Order: sequence, then C-alpha cells, then structure tokens
Amino acid sequence: MPDVILRQATSDDLDALIELENRSFREDRISRRSFRRFLEMPRDRLIVANLHGALVGYCLVLMSAATRMARIYSVAVSPDARGRGVGEKLIREAEKEAVEADRIVMRLEVREDNESAIALYRRLGYRQFGTYRDYYEDHGNALRFERRILFYEPTREFPKVPYYPQTTEFSCGPAALIMAMATLDEQQPLTTLEELKIWREATTIFMLAGHGGCGPHGLALSAWHRGFYASAWISKEGALFKDTVRNDDKKRVLELVHEGFLHDIGQTGIQLHHDPLTLEGLESALHEGRVPVILISTWQLNRSRVPHWVTVCAMDDQFVYLHDPEIDVAAGETVADKQYLPIDRRVFDKMSRYGRNQPLQAAVIVGPRR
Repeated sequence: MPDVILRQATSDDLDALIELENRSFREDRISRRSFRRFLEMPRDRLIVANLHGALVGYCLVLMSAATRMARIYSVAVSPDARGRGVGEKLIREAEKEAVEADRIVMRLEVREDNESAIALYRRLGYRQFGTYRDYYEDHGNALRFERRILFYEPTREFPKVPYYPQTTEFSCGPAALIMAMATLDEQQPLTTLEELKIWREATTIFMLAGHGGCGPHGLALSAWHRGFYASAWISKEGALFKDTVRNDDKKRVLELVHEGFLHDIGQTGIQLHHDPLTLEGLESALHEGRVPVILISTWQLNRSRVPHWVTVCAMDDQFVYLHDPEIDVAAGETVADKQYLPIDRRVFDKMSRYGRNQPLQAAVIVGPRR
C-alpha cells in the first residue's frame, strides 16, 4: 500500500479542498474564502494528506494567540481513502505541529452522533470535558474533547519528583508535601496513612465548607518534624483563610490554630518570610536541590476558585512544571495528565495568588536538613 504523504497546504490545493469539503459535509462547510484566509494565517496550520498524487484528507488546526491551546477545527478524509489510517495520521501530525508551536493542550468538537470519530479520538487519548448545545447548523450537539500534547522529560538539571495522588478531596497539601519529601528521601512513606497524619498536623480546622485544608505554617512544621529543612513564604501576616468562614467562633478557632503554629515554628529552625516567593526564588530553590510546594487558585485550571496545593518540579524559559495531586477520574483524567503539568510562566504568576482582594501567596520550600 503506498504511503500517505502529509504536507502543509498551499493555495494550489484550494480546488481539491473545496471538492473534498463538499463530499464530506452536507452542512457547516468551510468556504473557499475561509480556506484561503486560513492558508494566509501564519499562526494556524492546514495539513493535507496525499495518496496516489490526489488530496484525500485535510486537518485544520487553529492556534490560539491568547493561550497555549490548539484546536482541531475540522478534519475530512475522502470516502475512497477511509480505512487506511489517514485520519489518525492527520491528527498525529496536527499534534506534532501544535507541540512545535509550544501548545500544551489540543481541543476539538465532534458531533455527538459521529460514533466512528468519537471512537478514534478516545483511542488516541482524548477525553470529553464538555458539550456544546445547538452547535451545528442543523441544531445538533457537539461533544468537546481535549488531550494534553506537551510533556516534560525530566533532566538532571532538577531532581526527579515522584508522583503521589491525593486520596481525599481535602488532602492536596499533604499529598504535595509528600511528593516534595519523597524527592529528597527515598524512605519517605507514600501512603494514605502518612497523608492523613500530615493533614491532622497541618489542618487549619475550618476553611470554606466541609473539612479544613492545610496552611503553609502547618505544612512547614510537618516537613521539619520529619527531618527536613523548611522555609515558608507567606505574603500576609495573621490567621489565613479567615475570609472563607463567616461564623465568629470559627474565625476564633482559625486564630488559635495560627497562634499555635507560630509558637511551634518558634521552637524550630524554620525560616518564616512574610513576602511572596518570586519566580526567580522558585527557580533558585529548584537549582539548589530543594522542592517548592505552592498554594494556587484553581481558577486557571478548572474555573473553580478553590485553594489548592501543588508541587513544583521544574522550570524553563516558558513553563513552570507541576505535579497536581488531584486526579478527576470521573472526567477521564489519569496520572499522566497531572505529572509535570506545563503552566505558562505568566499564567502561573496569576495562578499562584489565592483570593480577589489582597490575594494570598503562600509557598513552602522543602530541602535536606544540613
């Protein structure tokens, strides 16, 4: 069987693209004018597949100027060439092009009744994350899929950070701290029991609704008591998260817990800084063999304004790479989705601030005790 040849489309392909578009779709067709505009847009990619000298498929990829997202806008394969893996080859090439353009995630929409395309996307590792109602001209619905396409390869420049997923909805802080400590000590337990022990030591008792989360003071103490060096960088003084509870009695409990943390920190060598940790400080810590645990707002990740702890594993000129301990299994996420998650440095700067008015910035740096 002759190999399918993939290449970038040119203006000479316009007639063949229109012919293929008309054969492939009854509605929502891309016009000649739109194809020409996509060809002239240097940021986007229009990839075509040739077989026996004929154009038998295309994949149009749009590259967002504002984010690190890429989007497969349209894919078409000639009926005569189906069953030869042309669609899969086009998608893989689209992903490769997007990675070379420093895109992190590929997204796409597909008709909810297009079972063959949905099966292909799932087989290629795409997961559904949403639905567009009344999306097509005939009022059909579209399923939204995405796949992370950019992955970090650990190097000797930074220590390799093992991954540990949180086992409860409220123990992201202990899970993030466990990953940092296990980086420095292979004997560090990676267990639910250890996770819950740390939560009991570091919890603020109350926060938002339900179980309390962990604060930087408590996490620093937990690391210190396990034989590690720890420093805490906190942008404000006083009891944290008081604005997340309304009850005065709960606020008083938060204050008492905070006073207890400060007393215990005073009995240790923990360095307490009432300043935010800068990106430069973050990078310096990594180069010195220490591991930062950072409080973030999940708004940039999932549009939920919830405080959440993650472990910083590496950095380069473009990205901060995180281990996120929370895996949403119901949404199809896997461990691979949450390891070395690349976050644009500018996005990370916004992400590492929790709250709207005078946002809190908090970090705990864990290192070997010298």
